[in-house]
Amino acid sequence: MPLPISYHSPHGGFDFLGLRKGPSGAVEIVYDDGVKRRMTWRVRSQTTEGALGDALRHAVNQTRVLPALYSELKRRSIAVEAVLI
Repeated sequence: MPLPISYHSPHGGFDFLGLRKGPSGAVEIVYDDGVKRRMTWRVRSQTTEGALGDALRHAVNQTRVLPALYSELKRRSIAVEAVLI
């Protein structure tokens, strides 16, 4: 899986969504609002890079990125778990 993949919000905000390989080798989704919030989730279900990329791309194009991300992941049955830093 060729990682990383990243998307920035086209709505003038600083919202960022990306995919990366974590320290354990698992695929992770990263969200950053550009100000104070950075969140990371580990992908727990078997899925393709294309499905993950589509979910992130659709979510980042919405004005409320995090609710859209949760909705897109649920719609595609992609299980994630929060990574506590």
